[in-house]
Amino acid sequence: MTSTILKLTISNFRGVQDLEWYPSASMNFILGGGDTGKTTVLEAIDLLFSPSTSFSVSETDYWMRDTTNSFTIEGVVRLGDDVDINAQPNMVYPWHWDGNRAVIPDTNEDNEGNDEVYRFRFAANEQQETLWEIVQPDESTVRFSVGLRRQIGLVSLPSDERNDKDLRLVFGSALDRHIGDPSLRSRIGTQVASIDLQGELSEEAKVALTALDAKFAEKALPSGVSIGLTSSKGISIGSFVGLLAQKEPNTPLPISSWGAGTRRLASLEIGAANATAPSFVTVDEIERGLEPYRLRQLLTGLSRQGGQKFVTTHSPIALAASPEAQLWYMDSSGRLGALPSDFVKKQQKNDPETFLARVAVIAEGITEVGFLNHLLTLALDCPPQDYGIRVCNGQGNDHTEKLLTALDQAGLKFAGLADNEGVRAGSWAALKEKLGDLLLQWEEGCTEEAVISAIPDHQISSLIGEEGEDKTSVRLQHLKVRSGAEERTLASICAALEGTGKSMKQLVIEAASGNKDGAPEDDKKAWQKHASSWFKSEAGGAELAQKVIALGGWDDLSERLLPLINSILNSVELKPIENIPDAR
Repeated sequence: MTSTILKLTISNFRGVQDLEWYPSASMNFILGGGDTGKTTVLEAIDLLFSPSTSFSVSETDYWMRDTTNSFTIEGVVRLGDDVDINAQPNMVYPWHWDGNRAVIPDTNEDNEGNDEVYRFRFAANEQQETLWEIVQPDESTVRFSVGLRRQIGLVSLPSDERNDKDLRLVFGSALDRHIGDPSLRSRIGTQVASIDLQGELSEEAKVALTALDAKFAEKALPSGVSIGLTSSKGISIGSFVGLLAQKEPNTPLPISSWGAGTRRLASLEIGAANATAPSFVTVDEIERGLEPYRLRQLLTGLSRQGGQKFVTTHSPIALAASPEAQLWYMDSSGRLGALPSDFVKKQQKNDPETFLARVAVIAEGITEVGFLNHLLTLALDCPPQDYGIRVCNGQGNDHTEKLLTALDQAGLKFAGLADNEGVRAGSWAALKEKLGDLLLQWEEGCTEEAVISAIPDHQISSLIGEEGEDKTSVRLQHLKVRSGAEERTLASICAALEGTGKSMKQLVIEAASGNKDGAPEDDKKAWQKHASSWFKSEAGGAELAQKVIALGGWDDLSERLLPLINSILNSVELKPIENIPDAR
């Protein structure tokens, strides 16, 4: 078993002022808009368990660059089996985990071993002095040594070039830990120092160096100068030693000079190949430099690897390929909210872009997707995706309600359009109270009923379609069957409806919505499928939106739809509109 972060607390660090987070023990995906602090969370974990001996703090590491307030990063950690904390110079005492926080152990209770946790902290004070420490149950602290941090194990793949250090023999890098030869750098230094650099100088250079030596002696400075290898603070000889791979026969190239995706995959494999697997893996923008198939390979490898993983992504492919991951959404206030897997798993698989948009508009079904996309395109004079607005298929009334509730709890920006099926009225009312105009639930029932009802009676024939079109013939056949008419013509269908109390508009609504009431038992499924030949498709939804405007039904609908449309526009900081352009 590897170590696990049970609770992470960040205070005044870079883009995060205050965060308390309880991550999943396996794969964690952090989603959210730009500059909300997603990368900062990963960098906090990297810093807390850094295998390096020091960290240089600057004012930009403090919240709002305010160095008068120290910043801290603290993790409550259950240590893995391979971590020997008793090897610390000072005695370290465990806390106990009560499911929410680390508490002082009760000596009167028989606590099981897996309840033992430790509090690790990184702090930088007002003078920009840094300290890694372990907090004891009496609130005293002891040093959190670099040796213990390396035992715990961290592999970090940031979005920039810094992950190249794991491909070189830098002190504490993944390659350094994998090779496990602490004296190698010293032997390399000895070998390089033995090279006679003085003898390699040109004659002109030797003359210049002799003249410099004479100047030194004249000024009573150290004399007998020569050229040789010297070290510099912060630069290790090991940083010049790295992994090579064959590009062509007899042509080895540093892996650090290969493509970005290859470098990231190689760094991860080095960390995973160590005798002790890393407890924590952080990957910022996991899709960077990877083709879709390699991205799936990386995610498959990560899921099979032990340890706790922390990933940020902007890729719907990554989300769809990781159904087992716990999704978290970071809002503009820096709050991390969980997206319950029971509610979002279906959406994660079918439409992962739902969780990557600036605003997700959850439309109950495919008809509503086409309907709203057409209206928003008219309102924006471009596809809504250009502004980060994603109209998503909620895949049914029940799932839409659950998904909207989950998105609300996680803090995402979203809107919704749903039918009124007369169920879960309390839940829908609670959502409406929270969302206001961002949620429209029809009073009439379904979208087809609400929209067709707004179209004047004399325009219903135009709604059915132009004479001679294939879809018009199919629709007339549906109406003929439902009305019991003798012929597949409007005149015959109208004649069949006389005396039934049912209008042509009502018959069209029933056919368009797949209503099977009154159908013979053997024909119920066929009647239900009628909807697919009307507006039960994305193209059909767009047709319905186009026709309600063209046939004079928009004025009746606009009072309900314009508040929804303008609320969506406001969510992406766009000005409201007075009306749909084509309806003026």
